[in-house]
Amino acid sequence: MDVRFINPFIAAVKNVFVTMVKTEVTTNKPVLKMEELETADVSGVIGLSGDVTGAVVLSFPKTVACKLASAFAGIPLDTTSEDFADAIGELANMVAGNAKKDLAGLNVSISLPSVVIGSGHQVAQSRTSPQLIIPCQTPFGPFDVVVAMVVHKKQPAQAAPAAVGASA
Repeated sequence: MDVRFINPFIAAVKNVFVTMVKTEVTTNKPVLKMEELETADVSGVIGLSGDVTGAVVLSFPKTVACKLASAFAGIPLDTTSEDFADAIGELANMVAGNAKKDLAGLNVSISLPSVVIGSGHQVAQSRTSPQLIIPCQTPFGPFDVVVAMVVHKKQPAQAAPAAVGASA
């Protein structure tokens, strides 16, 4: 996956969490997801369509999800709280929307969020699209952002620099 398409997600997760959750996020080097071994307790899923197809998944351990959702909502939330799934879904939605604006030259639509809650679940995605895991760390604990995306629109080629002395 081209770095031009992963950097917007790194910037988006940092921006959304600083702005909306009032917490810093540090990211480690993205790694290619090779197999479906990773498990999570809470995942916010946003589909991507248009010039790209794929999904963005924010996957959390339960305790981290509860702490982040509570900080975001400004009230204590746990997985049984009525507003918990909405908070996780909205965080995923804001990360995807924030990244979408920086996917230059691409017409991208994002879906409504889906939230999966259940100990040790996996969010399986198409094997045809590369999946990058962006490991994230906050004072509340770790979580992952998984980006699976195939670009269908050809990007314009970079213009060759003009030769010295060339005439138009």
